[in-house]
Amino acid sequence: MSTARARWCWRCPTAAAAASPRATCSSPAPPEMSELLFLPLGGSGEIGMNLNLYGCDGRWLMVDCGVTFPGDDMPGVDSILPDPRFIAERRKQLVGLVLTHGHEDHLGAVAWLWPKLGCPVYATPFTAALLKRKLVERNLIKDVKLHLVEPGKTLKLGPFAVDYVGITHSIPESHSLAIRTRHGTVLHTGDWKLDPEPLVGPPTDAAAFERLGQEGVLALVCDSTNALSPGTSGSEGALRQSLIELVARETRRVCITTFASNVARIDTVAKVAAATGRRLCVVGRSLWRILECARETGYLQDLPELLHEDEVGYLPPGDVLFLVTGCQGEPRGALSRIAYGEHRHVGLKRGDLVIFSSRQIPGNERRIGQVVNRLAADDIRVVTWSDAFVHVSGHPCQDELRRYYAWARPRIAVPVHGEIRHLKRHVELAREAGVSETVLIENGAMVRLAPGPAEIVDRVPSGRLLVEGSRIHGDDAGPLRARKRAAFNGALVAAVALDHNDELAAPVRLSALGLF
Repeated sequence: MSTARARWCWRCPTAAAAASPRATCSSPAPPEMSELLFLPLGGSGEIGMNLNLYGCDGRWLMVDCGVTFPGDDMPGVDSILPDPRFIAERRKQLVGLVLTHGHEDHLGAVAWLWPKLGCPVYATPFTAALLKRKLVERNLIKDVKLHLVEPGKTLKLGPFAVDYVGITHSIPESHSLAIRTRHGTVLHTGDWKLDPEPLVGPPTDAAAFERLGQEGVLALVCDSTNALSPGTSGSEGALRQSLIELVARETRRVCITTFASNVARIDTVAKVAAATGRRLCVVGRSLWRILECARETGYLQDLPELLHEDEVGYLPPGDVLFLVTGCQGEPRGALSRIAYGEHRHVGLKRGDLVIFSSRQIPGNERRIGQVVNRLAADDIRVVTWSDAFVHVSGHPCQDELRRYYAWARPRIAVPVHGEIRHLKRHVELAREAGVSETVLIENGAMVRLAPGPAEIVDRVPSGRLLVEGSRIHGDDAGPLRARKRAAFNGALVAAVALDHNDELAAPVRLSALGLF
C-alpha cells in the first residue's frame, strides 16, 4: 500500500484537496509548497490598492491591504478594494498580515476584508492607531488581534522571520521588511524615499540595509512610483523653506491643500505658519484624525495652537494660514466646498492664494481641473507643483533607486507599486545596477523566487471589489452598471397610483431624465 505525497496547488485551498484522487485542477504543473513564492493581488500594474502575498512551507504571509479610489466613471462608489478570493480560500494557511505603514493604499482595506481573512495583524504604534479607528467604525475592534510591533525586534510567523527596517517616507514609522526564509531573504521596500532632512521621525537606517546586502538578499520587491523621474525626490526640509518664502510674500488669505495622511507635510505647513506669523487653521475631518493619531503616539508634539474652522472669522486675512483636505478634487473635500462657496465657515475672495502641495493622482485630473477653474473664475490665484517648488514626493526617483540597489545587491528584482510603464523602466534600472534576474509582473502573477531561477509559474484570479456605503460589490456590480446606463442613456420614471382594486387612482405621471 502506497500513499501519495500531497502537492500544494494554488487553485486548491488545502494539500488534502490537491492529493485527493477525486480532486481536479486546471493549473498546469502546480508548484510545490516548498518553493518561495511572491504573489501580488493588488498594487502591481497600478498605483494603489496594495496587497502582496509570500508563500513558503505551506503557509502564506500577507504584506499590506490597501484601497484605491474611484474616478468619475464610477458614480456612487466610495472606494475600491483588492479581491482577496485567492487567500480567503486559504485563510487557514495565512499566518498574519504585516503592515509597512499607515497610508490608505496600504491599510485602508483591512477593516473591510478582515472578516474574509481572520488572521492576526501586525503594525507599529502609529499605524496601529490609524487602523484602530477604522476597526471601530466597522465594529471589529474586539475581533481583530492587532499586535504592536517594536522596530528592531523580529516577528516569527510560521516559516517567516520578519525584521522591520526604518526608512523615510511622508508618514511616520514607514518600514521596509526583511523577510527571512530558509530559501533566503526578501527585502520588501514598502513606500519609501531617501530624505536627508526628515521633519518627522528618524532618517533612513542606511547601515541596516548595507548589512542586509552583505548578508545576501535573494530578492528586492521595490516601489516603482517614480521610476520614470530622474534625480531625487527632494527633501521635506528644503520644501519648508520654499513654502516660507512663498507665503511670506502674501498679505491675503493663503490656503494649502495636501494629502491628509502626509504627516510630514502637516508639520511643514505648521512651521511655515509659525515662521510667517500666521495662525494655522486645520479644515477637514481626516486631517484632525491624523493629527489625533500622531499626537497620541508621540509625533507633532511641538505644533503651535491649531484653530478650528469656526474660530477664524475674526482674524485679518494676512494672519491666518489654512491647511485643508481635497487636493485631489474630491467633491466632499474641504477645498471643493470652499471653491464652490458651500463651506459653512471658510471662504476665499479675489486675490487670495491656494497652493496645491501635492501631485495629481492619475484619473483625478478632471476633478482637480474643475476645482482650479472654479477658483480662477472668482479671481483666486492657484499655485501647483508645476508653477513653483511647493511639493516633494514620498517615493524614490532614479538616483534613490540606484542607491538602494547598491545597498541591497539583490539577485532578483521584482518591481511593484506602479503602472506598467513604471515597472518596465524600473526593470531597466535594476539591470543597469547589475541585478542578474528581473521579473515584470502584474496582479495575479505568481512568481517563484526560489529554488532555481525567478519566473512566473502561475496566474491566479485577481480583481476589484467596490465599496458603496456599507456594502461591498464585485466590480461588475449591477447598481454601478445601472448608474452608468442611466448616465449615458437617460432614464424614464413612471409614477403610478392604484386604488384597492388595482385600478388607476390618478393619471400616470412620467418624468424623463436626460432623454430629451
